[in-house]
Order: sequence, then structure tokens, then C-alpha cells
Amino acid sequence: MTEYKEIHGVRTAFDQEGSGRDMILLHGWGQNKEMMQLICDHFKDRFHVWSLDFPGFGASQDPNAPWGVPDYEAFLSDFIVCNHIQDPILIGHSFGCRVAIRYAADHPENVYKMCLTGAAGIRPKHDMEWQLKTKAYKAGKWFLKKTGQKEKLAEMQKNAGSEDYRNAKGVMKETFVKVVNDDVTPVLKDVKCSVLLVWGDQDTAAPLWMGQMMEKEMPDAGLALFEGDDHWAYWHQPQRFNAVLDIFLKGDWA
Repeated sequence: MTEYKEIHGVRTAFDQEGSGRDMILLHGWGQNKEMMQLICDHFKDRFHVWSLDFPGFGASQDPNAPWGVPDYEAFLSDFIVCNHIQDPILIGHSFGCRVAIRYAADHPENVYKMCLTGAAGIRPKHDMEWQLKTKAYKAGKWFLKKTGQKEKLAEMQKNAGSEDYRNAKGVMKETFVKVVNDDVTPVLKDVKCSVLLVWGDQDTAAPLWMGQMMEKEMPDAGLALFEGDDHWAYWHQPQRFNAVLDIFLKGDWA
């Protein structure tokens, strides 16, 4: 049964099932806690599993102002404190991994282990074509503002950016911009817990080279590849994903 509690100033929806060592499931951008349910179902007999809707998603309220990843990290920290969670295992997908990485780097003594799948957080270096398109867009936006062409400006902004950006509403649109511009690369070295990285080798949202970089930069990390799969490998192959987690977490339940 879903519970509600004010966390970091936001009415937050979350579930908790089972008993034992704490495990927190952190969903991706545009998703909700239901996307992590198959993981919860697999582990609730051995762990105390917490699954939450991040602010701005699912049944949780939007934040009062645009948040960046550090704000979501502070939210996660408050969630852990408010619920008396001890040394949790963090399991994240995509955006949830950004938050998990920053939390683990800043609280190395408070995270037992971590599994990151399709982890976002490393800003790619863009080629010249991308840079030229960006400059052209900014110049066009400036011109339409200066000349008062509000309808054309609105149409231009509507069609710009990624699908996630276009789908974001209200405060979440600027939140998305802040989130995707956050780069966790400098803090990867500060993640001291054991980390399992699970990657689809055909992932285009978070390409494989990002997982390889995380494996290299984190002191205790290993990379498991799901051949022929993409950004949603954990969802497409839940039995395989949970089996890999079983090996990673062997001996961590009573």
C-alpha cells in the first residue's frame, strides 16, 4: 500500500515491503516506482525494499522550484533519515543513478552496495555539427525575441530539445535542463562502495562508453553487459537482471 510523507518539502509517495537490510529503488526520468516493481517483488522476501516516486513523477508532488541533481540528492538524504534507513543498497536506473552516485560519493559511510543500470550522469563531448546547431538555435531564439515574434518563438521552443524535454511540464522543464547538465564524472572516484554496473550494449541514451568510464573511475566497480539490449535492459530482461543481482548480493541477506 502506497504511503505518503513530506520529504524535503514535497509530498512524496513511496512503498515499503519486506524486512532485513534496507534496499532503495530509484527510477529513471519520466518514470515512477511501478517501473521497479519486478525488482521489489524479487527481493522483498529477503530485504526491506523501499520504492519511491521522485518529486515531479508518479504520485509525488512537483518541487516548488526547478531542482538539479544536488537537490534530488538532498531529497534522498532526507528520505533516508526520515525513515530511519541504515546503510542501504541503492538500485537505480538512468536518472536515478545520477542521484545515487552523488549520494554515495557524499555519504560513503552510509551506502552498503549499489547497482546502476543504464546510468546517466556523464556529459558527452559534442561534435562540431551539434555545436553549430546549438548556436543557430540560440541565435534564432534571440532574433525572434527581439523582433517580438511570440508565436514563432513558441513553435520553435515546442519543437526543440529531446522528447523528455518536450514532455516536461511546468517546473519540471527547467528541472530537466538542470539535471541533464549535471556531470557526475568528478565524483566517481569518491564512490567507495561496491558497484555493479548493468548495461545494454546497444544503449543510445547512455552509451556503453559511459558505463566503461564509470567502471574505470569507481574504485570498486564491475560491468555486466546485456548483449543486443538497450537503455531498458533491466526491464526487458527482468529475470536475468535479478539473477545477476542475486550473485552481486549473495550473502547480504539473513
